Amino acid sequence: MPRTAGRLPVSAEERAGVRAARMRRGMFLLPSLFTAGSIGAGYFAITQTIDSVNAVGGGAQHLDLAAIAICLAIPFDALDGRIARMTNTTSEFGKELDSLADAITFGVAPSLLAFVWGFHSLPDSISAQWRQPLLQIGSFVCFLFLLCGVSRLARFNISNNPQPRNPGRLDRKYFVGMPIPAAAGMVAATVHCFYGIPIPNWWLAVLWIGLVGLLGFLMVSTWRFWSGKEINFSRRQPFQLLGVLAIVVFVLIKFSSGALFFVALAYMFSGIWARAAYSWSRRRRHFPREDTLLRTSVRSSPVFVDEYPEQVPEAYESSPEYPREGLHEHPQEHVNDQDSRPDGY
Repeated sequence: MPRTAGRLPVSAEERAGVRAARMRRGMFLLPSLFTAGSIGAGYFAITQTIDSVNAVGGGAQHLDLAAIAICLAIPFDALDGRIARMTNTTSEFGKELDSLADAITFGVAPSLLAFVWGFHSLPDSISAQWRQPLLQIGSFVCFLFLLCGVSRLARFNISNNPQPRNPGRLDRKYFVGMPIPAAAGMVAATVHCFYGIPIPNWWLAVLWIGLVGLLGFLMVSTWRFWSGKEINFSRRQPFQLLGVLAIVVFVLIKFSSGALFFVALAYMFSGIWARAAYSWSRRRRHFPREDTLLRTSVRSSPVFVDEYPEQVPEAYESSPEYPREGLHEHPQEHVNDQDSRPDGY
């Protein structure tokens, strides 16, 4: 029962209604707290990346902490939306706040981390003809990563039930394009895999340019990526699933440097493999195999036999089009007929 203006609730029903309304307002804050945690992790990653520039010895520890902060922000970003849907507390304010948080934590922070770790910290021993172009190209590619990330967020906000260019199973939901937390996780997992030690060689910097550029392309692409939304944690889960999740979390924490990199790399290539498999299957449907085309053309084409009957296949002999009589009476006539056949036979 709503609270009556000008007086305090007296009955038990009124007091229960006031408590329910307060609890309802408090539930709206819960998803925003997780979003605020994601923003805090992104801000910490930015500050640690800046501190690494002036740190002695390249600031590997600061870069590693920045990468870990970005990786920790991913579960915060995944939980705020799920909690809002489970508690039925979704709002336009929460959606806009989540998008701004993603732009900071998974856009600005990883692009800055990618530049400092991969290009800004290149040693002075590298030739000037390599170092300066790498710095310029690297800064531009990192900017493209940020631009593609915020473009991906804008497209996601205005899309209504988007469908990927290569549709998958009907019982599953997919992201259209690589989600920005996964792209940022790939950058952070790579830095953490090397314990934050900056790239020492120019050829590794070239590979880093290719990887960052590929991540930007995958974010703005229309390829499908698994979303995992069909997993419903609100239902009663069996003990086996909880045990598997506990083992996965333990492995990710205990062997984080290698496990996070493997998971991020596998997810990135899953979208590439899904697109390649769809293109291959579509090509097979539109262009049948050559032997199938040959068998079809043999059944539908007239039979022209030269003057050697022993070379006629057995399949032709059983065909009603096979000229059983008068085969050798006018051989020149058959030769002239061969010149009028269409191309490709």
